[in-house]
Amino acid sequence: MEQRIQKILAMAGIASRRKAEEFIIEGRVTVNGETAALGTKADPSKDHIKVDGKLITRAEPKVYLMLNKPAGVVTSLSDPEGRPTVKDFLKGIKYRVFPVGRLDYDSEGLLLMTNDGDLAHSVLHPSKKIPKIYLVKAQGIIDEAVMEKLRRGVRLEDGLTAPAKVKRIRQTGNNTWVEMIIYEGKKRQIRRMLESVCHSVIKLRRIGVDGLKLGDLKPGDIRRLTIEEIKRLKELT
Repeated sequence: MEQRIQKILAMAGIASRRKAEEFIIEGRVTVNGETAALGTKADPSKDHIKVDGKLITRAEPKVYLMLNKPAGVVTSLSDPEGRPTVKDFLKGIKYRVFPVGRLDYDSEGLLLMTNDGDLAHSVLHPSKKIPKIYLVKAQGIIDEAVMEKLRRGVRLEDGLTAPAKVKRIRQTGNNTWVEMIIYEGKKRQIRRMLESVCHSVIKLRRIGVDGLKLGDLKPGDIRRLTIEEIKRLKELT
């Protein structure tokens, strides 16, 4: 049965649909020797589909992982600057997986990794409004008026942020720990939100995604999701 190329690549565990679209736009995907376009369809059981000249084989078993990404690690499988990447923590994982979304270089915490492109697409799609929970240490004393601004949404250069949940956890000297729950994924969103109200971020850790919790997983450690956690995620697709 014919399907869009980006879906075939996602089902084969090559990349998320969004990343697969980038591969197509970059001209890295061919179907029967012809460069694919975004609208191209193919039958994976009949057509020869290649990425970077490598033939796509049958779909691998689906793998679902949770990594506690340390700060100072790039959320990518490679880095042209030679910095540590999340791939460095995948030793012993037999199948190729990719990160679901991003955590910026200086941030840490819960990062999902999988070869299930459809699931990754659903988790990342803005329409799903998946809650992502962060523990943030910010410079200065954040008063209730500032927290209310963050809750309502603040204007960034790429638009107004959606309403967020913000709760003060504790004060430590001249700094404030807050829990923030957001439902979208703008680039460096938490940091930019706090900078917009004159509070820079000292430490940022993602501790939950839609009911999945980081728990006591240590920085740099990785584990497979439980059956119940996988089921919860698949309810999003």
